[in-house]
Amino acid sequence: MPTKKLVVIGGGAAGFFCAVNAARLNPQLQVTLIEKTGKLLSKVKVSGGGRCNVTHSCFDIAGMSRKYPRGGNFVKKAFHRFFTTDTISWFEERGVILKTEADGRMFPVTDSSQTIIDCLLNEAAQYGVEIVMNTEVKTVSKNDGLFQVTLADSRLLAPDYVCIACGGYPKSSMFEWLEATGHSIEEPVPSLFTFNMPGHPIRELMGISVNAISIKIAGTKLEEKGPLLITHWGLSGPAVLKLSAWGAKELVNMQYNFTVRINWMAGNDYYEQNLKEQWRYFRDLYASKKLINQNISQLPGRLWEFLLAQSGIAKEMRFADLSSKAENLLIKNLTDYTVEIKGKTTFKEEFVTAGGIKLAEIDPHSMMSRKTSNLFFAGEVTDVDGITGGFNFQYAWTSGWICANSINLL
Repeated sequence: MPTKKLVVIGGGAAGFFCAVNAARLNPQLQVTLIEKTGKLLSKVKVSGGGRCNVTHSCFDIAGMSRKYPRGGNFVKKAFHRFFTTDTISWFEERGVILKTEADGRMFPVTDSSQTIIDCLLNEAAQYGVEIVMNTEVKTVSKNDGLFQVTLADSRLLAPDYVCIACGGYPKSSMFEWLEATGHSIEEPVPSLFTFNMPGHPIRELMGISVNAISIKIAGTKLEEKGPLLITHWGLSGPAVLKLSAWGAKELVNMQYNFTVRINWMAGNDYYEQNLKEQWRYFRDLYASKKLINQNISQLPGRLWEFLLAQSGIAKEMRFADLSSKAENLLIKNLTDYTVEIKGKTTFKEEFVTAGGIKLAEIDPHSMMSRKTSNLFFAGEVTDVDGITGGFNFQYAWTSGWICANSINLL
């Protein structure tokens, strides 16, 4: 009986996980992984500041599936096949122990993404996965039950199975070779990006982070809570990245020009009205104190000074001397600070593309195309994207494993 062949297109997390698991589950299967660039597992390498945010410590399928702005119902079905617990066990069985941080993100105990990369490369070597790099796939077609995969150098491959795990593309035109397989594309838009504020004075506070803020986009229902980081171009941090993910479709329609409203005091459960009431207590308690020396906000000192200046409050001003107008403006700036956003910046570690192969055309239980038998999809090429925190990698492992397992059962 001739050896069956699988070609995996894409050397990222999903493609690699499909390739190594398919080769392990069926030693008779000849597995070839094709990567367009000269780098394997490049997002794994840079994720989490070079530590690799492997997954998220969430063990409830319904809860986990709510972390995907697009594809939540699809991943809920897929997670019944391979979930967080399976990811942790898979790596643990290969000597890679994961740890959980306070925010739920999970990393290898080595704090090095190279641990994950080495593990996957060792699996590929152990099970004889052929890795072909610097090679682009031009077309995938199927005739008489066999695929024809055309490479950029005109070579032809004729596998029995194909798994497409090429990642996301920023432009619709780049999906044309996939549309030629008979599949429909959900328009790609950026997700997980940071907000630009050209010329805004707050950028002088770059590097300052606040653990618990609330940020909303004016005129929409979009709102997130969590840590915020001030950068030299504007606003970043988990709260901003999550907001960009949930708002990916709306924000592209706004051409990335919109207004955000920040409550710096949300972590203390202060909002404009109850902070006004509390302020009477502060005025009495600190009447003779200078505001600049009495940081009642518990915010980083430089940010407190900045918000005082933004409210027109001089450095020598005491609580007792504060006018009603200045007091109201300071409370407003602390709980409802309004800034104009003009543009976005791709967050190099976490950036993903929303959009891709329409999910109605893929079976979530097998990751096989509903249009072409023995054609599979895994990872970001499908119209699934998660918020920051390890959710995109979990979908990569899940979809890659399901592809491998499905191929093994055929």
